[in-house]
Amino acid sequence: MIGFRNDSTSRTRSRVRRLAGAGMVLPLAVGALLAGGAGTAGASPGTGPTAVVSMGDSYISGEAGRWKGNSLTNTGNRTGTDRAWVSGSTYDPGKVYGTTAGGCHRSDSAEVKSAGAIADVAVNLACSGATSQNVFRASNGGVAYKGEAPQADQLAAVAASNNVKVIALSIGGNDLGFADIIKDCAYDFIIWNSYCYDDQQEAVDQKIDAVMGQVGKSVDEVRAVMRGAGYTDSSYRIVLQSYPSPIPRGAENRYTQSDWSRLNTGGCPFWNRDSDWARDSLVPQLANRIKGVAADKGVQFLDLRDMLQGREVCAKASKQVTTSAPASAKTSEWARWIDSSETQGLIQESMHPNHFGQLAAGRCLSLVVAQPANSGFSCKNTAGGDQTGMFLTPTT
Repeated sequence: MIGFRNDSTSRTRSRVRRLAGAGMVLPLAVGALLAGGAGTAGASPGTGPTAVVSMGDSYISGEAGRWKGNSLTNTGNRTGTDRAWVSGSTYDPGKVYGTTAGGCHRSDSAEVKSAGAIADVAVNLACSGATSQNVFRASNGGVAYKGEAPQADQLAAVAASNNVKVIALSIGGNDLGFADIIKDCAYDFIIWNSYCYDDQQEAVDQKIDAVMGQVGKSVDEVRAVMRGAGYTDSSYRIVLQSYPSPIPRGAENRYTQSDWSRLNTGGCPFWNRDSDWARDSLVPQLANRIKGVAADKGVQFLDLRDMLQGREVCAKASKQVTTSAPASAKTSEWARWIDSSETQGLIQESMHPNHFGQLAAGRCLSLVVAQPANSGFSCKNTAGGDQTGMFLTPTT
């Protein structure tokens, strides 16, 4: 039985108010259609500039790309972590997210941008907060989102003006309710002094079959658009990817759960038992089911469940950025914490791969694209290395 804890510090109350006021909006969130560069009008399959396209939700759009690790400093450039800093106390998220700042959050370091020279053009259609319905064509149940047409309809324009070779898709997390799971588990640590894993697992089990049906339909919608644009299924590849865990197992957390350090210092307010469930049950369950969809639909699978291992928020193997520990892909955390103040960025950035994590994801995409299109791989990091140390192991 977890004993009731009492704390009256202003920082704790501030964080609770912020979580409640913002509803823990954590979107797992065509004016700038060709965000990666313009194609050539009249291009067709096999001609024109080659293109790699990302579609789906916040885990591929580039949410949290503003941040190079996490720092307790709330002024200036936040000890070098805030890429949106201009000068003094002025910040411009548009430096990182461009015209999508405050919306889709398509980062300049998003996976498709960080994958290197795998195509002439990199086009990011993904949007923070998107669900499967925001991927479907409008003619088949798709819904516009944040002022943009459904992503499959945007893809049609991209496919007509470029020679699309790779489409990376990350979808299903928001359908499953990642934001609510994170919110409820955080509340159980901060307010209710109880565990979340049992209730959340039951809810996930009830929804996951329907969610996988939506993920499968998303793949079908992409296929339909590409066929309509004159592409054969073998002329390009779809890479369907899973999600990494932004928090470590309880034993791998550098902060004790018996005080408020996980909340006020680490930005990872979760009990060990819930952390273990998220890392070793929820994330693998979702990855395995997405793998099954990839197999059923004949697309390539990229397993990212271990991508952030040792680089998660509060992980013992990583550290926060300080004046004595500068921001570095080799030592800093690769995911955005749950912000402990109201002076840093938006709460929707929380629990997403940050700038360093996105560089790693881009490396994973480039590595998997170099493999046969009918293969599946898990992408992992090398302890103490940067994104160049990412490597693949075949999925079984």
